[in-house]
Amino acid sequence: MAYKIFRKYSPTTQTTTAGTRIGDVLFTKEELLRLALESEFIKRNPKKIDPSNLLSAICEEALTGSPSYNDLAANIDSHEQSNPSRQAVAGRMNDEFKDFMHRLLEAVIARKSGLNGLASPAGETFRSYQRVLVQDSTIIKLPQALFPEFSGVSNATTKVCNARIQAVYDLVSGRLVTFTIDPYSKNDLSAAPELEIREGDLVLRDRGYLIADEIQRHQDLGAACIYRHKTGMTYLDKTTLKAIDLPALLRKHDSLDMEVFLNNDARTPVRLVAARVDLETAELRRMKAKKESKGHNPSQAVLELMDWTIFITTINKTADSFSELLTIYGLRWRIEVIFKAWKSHLGFHVLHRVSERQLSILLEARLLVIAACANILHGFYSRQLKERFDRQLSLLKFMKYISASPGNFLRLLLWNSATPTEQLEILKSLVKYCCYDKRKRKNFQEVWESLV
Repeated sequence: MAYKIFRKYSPTTQTTTAGTRIGDVLFTKEELLRLALESEFIKRNPKKIDPSNLLSAICEEALTGSPSYNDLAANIDSHEQSNPSRQAVAGRMNDEFKDFMHRLLEAVIARKSGLNGLASPAGETFRSYQRVLVQDSTIIKLPQALFPEFSGVSNATTKVCNARIQAVYDLVSGRLVTFTIDPYSKNDLSAAPELEIREGDLVLRDRGYLIADEIQRHQDLGAACIYRHKTGMTYLDKTTLKAIDLPALLRKHDSLDMEVFLNNDARTPVRLVAARVDLETAELRRMKAKKESKGHNPSQAVLELMDWTIFITTINKTADSFSELLTIYGLRWRIEVIFKAWKSHLGFHVLHRVSERQLSILLEARLLVIAACANILHGFYSRQLKERFDRQLSLLKFMKYISASPGNFLRLLLWNSATPTEQLEILKSLVKYCCYDKRKRKNFQEVWESLV
């Protein structure tokens, strides 16, 4: 199968980007040298390809397509006139460079403040929670040659290779907390226990991560969680310890809010909260369930439960009502928007036949740009636009704007180097191209502020 390479172009950016490279802006020379030495990517001064230029080349090319070694060599030559060969670039794309890229990604994620004075103060505390973590995964299709490393789906007639990317986003700070690039066979249930949970966290995950012992882990660590009910979960009556017939119980009520035990060794206490949905929503759920069943029709009990929206939470009864839990859980959609931006605007699906090492380096480069966009730039420009224009910055439109050209990315990073006139032009461009449209339906930021 052939994989197309798409390239996007945008109008010329401000002169503040001239002669500047992404690697030089994101990292100091000292930081790059330290990480390059730690990863053993360099052991002496390079003659033609230094870490900053190779990093910048792969980040710039990853924004616009799936680069070959020749593309990277041409990119480096256009800035340095060092005339490196594609063979020389291929030689530098080794396991040490893969480790170097991973360390750079970790450095961007761990950075507590913006660069060059682009301060990123902590967001407002969400009620009593220090962090509100949203975790989800997305699947990307890979060349079939990588099937042994990443697995996927295969049968007698077809073989599809996939990778699964796990991401965790903190809604309070507006920062991506971590990424992992895993084989397709490592599902969400396997990834669930690997999430670092701290006291005072609120965790929002879909039912794919739901394990009874995982809810107990939240309680042991002093964290809270909200999950949707999952088929197969058994709840025990707190008095009799007998299994609850959930469909029969719900038939008697239009809503439910009660404490139950989970059917695990710890008998984890949770709050079971449910409310009836309208008939149209219920029918759409049943239609979707039957469509996705692949010949194995859902049981009558499962179809009946689709008349209700059911949550399991460790938040106590006096804290949040069903409607508040529904709105809070709806914030989980934020990470779906990030995934949509990856696939629609950052070309995660654009891959040609590469080795496992090349693939990891390319994905790390794209994730590095995404982390810089979300953790360094988005919060800063959101505040600028809110204070100066009373407009809300759309994360999806913002990522699309950045992906249009490496020059746009650099222009935003170099805010402090711009003149007041150039800064105003940057903000006007963002207002024109990257802000939410004014409408009755609340956008994410408006929902978040109402909950805070």
